Amino acid sequence: MFYEMTIAGCKRQLPLCRLNDELMIGAFVILGDQELTVACAKALLEISPDYDYLISAEAKGIPLAHEMARQHGDKKYMVARKGVKLYMRDIFEAKVRSITTDHEQTLYLDKADADLMKGKRILVVDDVVSTGESLYAIQELVKQAGGEIVANVTILAEGEAADRTDIKYLEKLPLFNAKGEPIC
Repeated sequence: MFYEMTIAGCKRQLPLCRLNDELMIGAFVILGDQELTVACAKALLEISPDYDYLISAEAKGIPLAHEMARQHGDKKYMVARKGVKLYMRDIFEAKVRSITTDHEQTLYLDKADADLMKGKRILVVDDVVSTGESLYAIQELVKQAGGEIVANVTILAEGEAADRTDIKYLEKLPLFNAKGEPIC
C-alpha cells in the first residue's frame, strides 16, 4: 500500500508501514532523493526566518540541512549525532524516543559546535515531525549551547503534529488505519 502526495512540487508514493495492529504511517525517506531534497530545501528557506546557523538530527535530516545551507550560502551547519565520535569533545547530550525507533536514543553535540551557537539565532530543521520527540531533543541541545531558536521547520507534519503552532511545515502527512485509510 502507498500514499501519494505532492511535496514542494514533487509527486511521491510513500509506502505505508505498520506501527502496530491498528496504525500505519507513510514512510517518507529523503535520503538519496536529490530532486526532492533540493525542492524541499528551497521551499523551507522561503518560510524560514533569518538565522545564523541551522541544526538537524542525524541521519535523514543531514541532506536537507546540507542543501538548505548550500542554497542559503551558509559555510557551516550543525548535526546532532546519534553516537559519540572520537573527535567530539566536552559533549552535550539529550535523550529522544522517536516514533520510528523502538528504543530510547541519545543525541550528541560537540562543544565546538555548541560554542558557535552560543548567542546565535538557530533554525531547527527536520524531515518529519510526528511526536516531536526528536525536535525536543534538538531544542534541548540548542538551549544547553546557549543558542536562540528562531523557528522549527520540517517538510512534513505527521498526524496531530500538523496542529502544533511551534513548527512550520510544507505538507501534512496523515496517519493511517490498518486498512491504509487516512485517519487524521
